[in-house]
Amino acid sequence: MNYIHCLNNISTKGTNLLPDEYQLTDDVDQATGILVRSAKMHDMEFSDNLLAIARAGAGVNNIPLDRCAQEGIVVFNAPGANANAVKEITIAALLLGSRGIVEGINWTRDNADDPDIAKKAEKAKKQFAGREILGKKLGVIGLGAIGAKVANAAVDLGMDVYGYDPYVSVKAAWNISSAVHHITDLVELCGTCDYLTIHVPAMDSTKGMINAEAIAAMQPGTVFLNFSRDTLVDGEAMAAALAEGRVARYITDFATPDVMKMEHALVLPHLGASTAEAEDNCAVMATNELMDYIDNGNITNSVNFPAVNAGVPAEGNGRIAVLHGNTPNMVGQITAILAKAGANIANMANASRGEAAYTLIDTDAPVDEDVQVDLAAIEGVRRVRIIA
Repeated sequence: MNYIHCLNNISTKGTNLLPDEYQLTDDVDQATGILVRSAKMHDMEFSDNLLAIARAGAGVNNIPLDRCAQEGIVVFNAPGANANAVKEITIAALLLGSRGIVEGINWTRDNADDPDIAKKAEKAKKQFAGREILGKKLGVIGLGAIGAKVANAAVDLGMDVYGYDPYVSVKAAWNISSAVHHITDLVELCGTCDYLTIHVPAMDSTKGMINAEAIAAMQPGTVFLNFSRDTLVDGEAMAAALAEGRVARYITDFATPDVMKMEHALVLPHLGASTAEAEDNCAVMATNELMDYIDNGNITNSVNFPAVNAGVPAEGNGRIAVLHGNTPNMVGQITAILAKAGANIANMANASRGEAAYTLIDTDAPVDEDVQVDLAAIEGVRRVRIIA
């Protein structure tokens, strides 16, 4: 029996996929796998039973990735599962940033008891006049699953779209409209566009990437949208640009004490992926990733181990999964132990990611537990499982 613990409320569209040999548990120490959304896990201790953690969403800054890798715990996320939800709210933010919608709504609320509100509204609306986005230049920073959808939607709305992503994959590139102009310099992009939106993951290399230089290059009246992470933007530089009018509006999905003090900032309470559909999609993807790893040893969309997929073990074959450090001669040591045990290798997949590596081996026949013990004794091996 495999036990799954949900640290947050997870959509039943995902948990209902669990077959009879899986059971939900309230005891986290019993869990084979954990499903999580936003719960903070950095201070948690993990039992030896735990094989994997699946984040029902994209960001994983709430999970101790390096510690999990050292303990042989694979961490998954659900990239792209909430992309449409974030795309839609980004398009909504474009319109909020170009028209005086919020100000107009606030005015009507403030004057709700005035019997002449209809007549006065005709005069007041002049102060809320905005501009259309048709024909305006939009810069999209990051052209992954979300950024590509935003760029394509903006093209369909008649915008002149520019994209910046030095790491865009071939697969992602195929999903981007040919009408999107490719810009290779971030500062140049910031100086070119009327609107800017950022869609990159929060990492050490992206922290503060929208820095004082990039913000200083922006055209007066620029609208900047941030539905990725607050840490991507230099808050001090953004506050100064808003105060002087270089940035007309900063629309962000991340309410922090600093951003709440900024002039002309429109702040949402992290609503980007808060749709029923996105929660369902994320739960389904995370649950499937978790089960495929537990049942078959396959790794898809892990953020701390490499991707390896060997399909479903053939009937009568054995399958051994070895999580280990990315060190020389590791595969040689593993295969030597199998050879000593008389196990014939039918298929083997090996990949590395930074300091972590993974070897998935199919043998012509199942191996015994003595092989597992010998493999686990190799220096640098973090976890060994006999799957079949």
